[in-house]
Amino acid sequence: MSIETLITIGITLFLISVTVIPRYRRVRRTEAKAKRKFQELKITGLNSATSVHPQIDVLKCIGCGSCASVCPEGDVIAIINGKSTLVHGAKCIGHGLCGEACPVGAISLVMAPPGRSANLPILSPQFETSLPGIFIVGELGGIGLIKNAITQGKAAVEEISRRPRAAAGMLDVVVVGAGPGGLGAALTAKKNGLQFVLVDQGDVGGTILQYPRQKIVMTSPVEIPMYGMLRLRETSKESLLETWEAIIRNTHLQIRTYEKVVDIQRAESSFRVVTSKATYPTRQVLLALGRRGTPRKLGVPGEELPKVAYRLIDAASYQNRDLLVVGGGDSAVEAAIALALQRTNRVTLSYRGEEFSRLKSRNVEHLKENVARKKIATIMGSNIKEIREQSVVLNSPQGVVELKNDFVFVCVGGELPFEFLQRVGIKFHREIIADPKPQTVASV
Repeated sequence: MSIETLITIGITLFLISVTVIPRYRRVRRTEAKAKRKFQELKITGLNSATSVHPQIDVLKCIGCGSCASVCPEGDVIAIINGKSTLVHGAKCIGHGLCGEACPVGAISLVMAPPGRSANLPILSPQFETSLPGIFIVGELGGIGLIKNAITQGKAAVEEISRRPRAAAGMLDVVVVGAGPGGLGAALTAKKNGLQFVLVDQGDVGGTILQYPRQKIVMTSPVEIPMYGMLRLRETSKESLLETWEAIIRNTHLQIRTYEKVVDIQRAESSFRVVTSKATYPTRQVLLALGRRGTPRKLGVPGEELPKVAYRLIDAASYQNRDLLVVGGGDSAVEAAIALALQRTNRVTLSYRGEEFSRLKSRNVEHLKENVARKKIATIMGSNIKEIREQSVVLNSPQGVVELKNDFVFVCVGGELPFEFLQRVGIKFHREIIADPKPQTVASV
């Protein structure tokens, strides 16, 4: 063998050692981390999607990782065993960028299987329910992305605008919910000269007020009627609410806050929307409600602080924090476990009862493990007395306790909207499910 050949082989081996081998090791470490994450999320059930999410054709997938790299939410998808895998399904909110980035068309957006998406209402392409004249947009329809909610609200009201206008003494549309979908709908109604009212059982912002993340991501700009282009790539909940208030102020939009809808009564070709304060005759109704319904509040001082949330979506967003979870059901325990799995967090679980009696067996097991490892501290028989900026005060059997605190998660149940909608006459997917195959959804 010539000296030139040996030199060539040596150079080749050197290049492999400094390029290929380090990359291979990085890929293996990343894959191992993704596997651990997947197993952790299986404990709490967060690996499974509850609404729209990517479906991956493993026969087409080439494992390039483009889908994982473009996802604004982070670890929804990861490469495991050389294929893209849905790791954190509950975190997906339907950006759809993964499907666009896939070079071989291996990803499509689908609704969750019937067992997990059965509580989604049946909607037409114009977002009209099975009950003509009632529309649903945003999270309640299965897609919670802010941009999509606004776009759907606009599209639904444009459809309403093409229909005959209401007679004197009647509204064209009652918009229920002042979140992104309701805001887009109401401003479109105002722009088109419709007679409308916008009501919300709480304050301006809708479900954004209960948003659990420390940051909110918008993948692309969205046009706000009568305001202009909203360009927010990444922002905080507080900043987004300030933007909402600026939009409302600049457009002179009237919102009837703290007015809860208690009934929707059908007439021949119209509706009567009954709220806690008034009754509105209307041709159409647009519901822009949160899918999680009305969370049960604690009714304590400080509960209005931004650090209080009523659902945990992304535990990985909370690192090296002092966290309090309130509740004694599976959702509270699962949230505490997920937060404790982030190794630098200090998690306390507060429950008013003396023992946990309604938990799934797997949650009992994992809670005991985390308590034994001092990853979760439990305070039984306790109630929150006050929530402060940097602490929380509890009444406990040992007396008043003040804990250092960064975030509070209140998981004590709430009033879900499904029974109300069914009582009105709106049909859900579970009522017509015959084929268990996932339903593909179009990009919005």
